[in-house]
Amino acid sequence: MSEQLKQQQHQARQQRLKAQVDAAVARATIEKGLILVLTGNGKGKSTAGFGTVARAVGHGLTAAVVQFIKGSWDCGERNLLQQHGVEFAVMATGFTWDTQDRAADMAAAERAWLEAERFLADDSIDLVLLDELTYMLTFHYLPLERIEQALLQRPAKQHIVITGRACHRRLIELADTVSEVQVVKHAFDNGVKAQRGLDW
Repeated sequence: MSEQLKQQQHQARQQRLKAQVDAAVARATIEKGLILVLTGNGKGKSTAGFGTVARAVGHGLTAAVVQFIKGSWDCGERNLLQQHGVEFAVMATGFTWDTQDRAADMAAAERAWLEAERFLADDSIDLVLLDELTYMLTFHYLPLERIEQALLQRPAKQHIVITGRACHRRLIELADTVSEVQVVKHAFDNGVKAQRGLDW
């Protein structure tokens, strides 16, 4: 097959693809606040959530973040985004296997969720990241109905990103976009410790 014929075939395929993409773009006319869920057992859910916050801020939108599970340790994303006006609320208890205190963890979850409800009721905030929220349902620290109500009653144009493993099916049903991150390999399984600037 000659190079000219290969080029003609390639061009024809790309023209067909462009027509399909253009038609799909033309059909997408709805503007509304979206709920994105990033779940699964793989690394990168919070990273993707913070990437979305950074993108929003880069476009001049306002954002707020609630970090569930996370402790009070240094956080690169928080260090950067707070400099750009992103408000953070941090549960600040650390991992449940470290605290081993259900009552204290539930109280901390309640305090963090009150901040989340404040963000979700504020129509001046364009995007809210609820980082590791899924664990609050897995551990029964917060009632599902209360979370659903706050999400459903939020300002119409406000976007939400929810991260964490084993997302509850009701939140998946409520979401507009759901991505599942799967692990193929993880350095930690081979004895490599979490490293500053890459893992935290």
